Amino acid sequence: MLRRLQALLLAAILVVAAFSTGEEFLFYLVYLGMLVVGGSYVLTRLGLSDLEAGYAVNQLSGHVGDRIRVTYTIRNTSRLPKPWLEIHNPTSLPAGLPGRALSLPGRTERSWLIRTPLTRRGHFRIEPLQIRTGDPFGFFESSAAVGTGINITIYPRLEPIPAWRLPAANLEGSHAMRERTLQTTPLATTVRPWAPGDSFNRIHWRSTARHGEIQVKEFDLEQTADAWIVLDLDRQAQIGDGDESTIEVAVRAAAAIADKAIIENRAVGLTVNAHRLAQLPADRGGRQHLKIMQLLAAVEGDGGVPLSEALVATLPRIRRGMTAVVISASADRSWIKPLATLRARGVACVVVSLDVAPFEQQALEDETPYWARPAPPLPADHLERRAQERRALHYALAEFDIPMHTVVPARRLGDLLVG
Repeated sequence: MLRRLQALLLAAILVVAAFSTGEEFLFYLVYLGMLVVGGSYVLTRLGLSDLEAGYAVNQLSGHVGDRIRVTYTIRNTSRLPKPWLEIHNPTSLPAGLPGRALSLPGRTERSWLIRTPLTRRGHFRIEPLQIRTGDPFGFFESSAAVGTGINITIYPRLEPIPAWRLPAANLEGSHAMRERTLQTTPLATTVRPWAPGDSFNRIHWRSTARHGEIQVKEFDLEQTADAWIVLDLDRQAQIGDGDESTIEVAVRAAAAIADKAIIENRAVGLTVNAHRLAQLPADRGGRQHLKIMQLLAAVEGDGGVPLSEALVATLPRIRRGMTAVVISASADRSWIKPLATLRARGVACVVVSLDVAPFEQQALEDETPYWARPAPPLPADHLERRAQERRALHYALAEFDIPMHTVVPARRLGDLLVG
């Protein structure tokens, strides 16, 4: 805008001077200026005509650590070249989408691929493609938006926890065994060709029609211990910011435990005391996995409901034979009593506790400028107080025979969640 005002003021002075003095050179400059400005205007107006552009995203969701691929295509259908085009996608993705400036000869097409890492969970948006052009002198500018915006959902990173085992509930007539059974159970897992002795009510008619021969369903034994995960995101218990904060590590732990339980064909329920108390009823299968990941992608450590109240609200939903998994950084022992009441109802309990002191040290490291690192250690009296809180929590859980797993930052969950 400032350049336009300066050019307009200069043109006005030049015109006044030309008509006042009658100098041919000044009139020459006036005509040259009109030619330059008029040509720039026409060039800008034609800069986006006869253009076809678009972009395609290979996936609308993914986990932290994945990469999405965005393919751009722009085509000039006219014979006139496009000397300068600027193309970019406004987006809220943490890593962004780099733009590109290019020139496009007549009757040509350009395509390129961008791979963008997914670095933070959440819901993000890619806005419509923006194309901009102008003239060499910067007098005029033209832009256009192409396509529609899309939403991208980034789920938490899934870490393998091969040594993690849920404690089995003591239910008569139930077996925690992954094996085929001749009995009909709710867990139909696969089909096979019919064999003598198979009951007719086990025939899977759709597969029979597709294969051209009789196919029967096979069943797995039902698992004993389904899981209900209680994720504590009370704001008063959260430490740090970024990928190694208590919020992110707790969310990753919940995602890993839920993923493993669903792979084991267990029903999984979830309670999160984030901005509001959210509960997902227990269910199994891929649809439940997607619901859990969508909820975990959106939650933040801004809960106002204490963990004890969240447990009390969850008690009616946890049935006999389930396993309650509590994930929390809180050292307040008021939530242990509601958790202990579940054991009398035939519910197994396990606690995944985040050790706050290492997270505080990690947060101090992150806040320290790189030229002043390593960060100073936390005061000894503060560390001693944190250690006393950890011991008191461990003893209170051991009194009710509730196992506790400790999680610290910068360590793989597979090395910490064992047994």
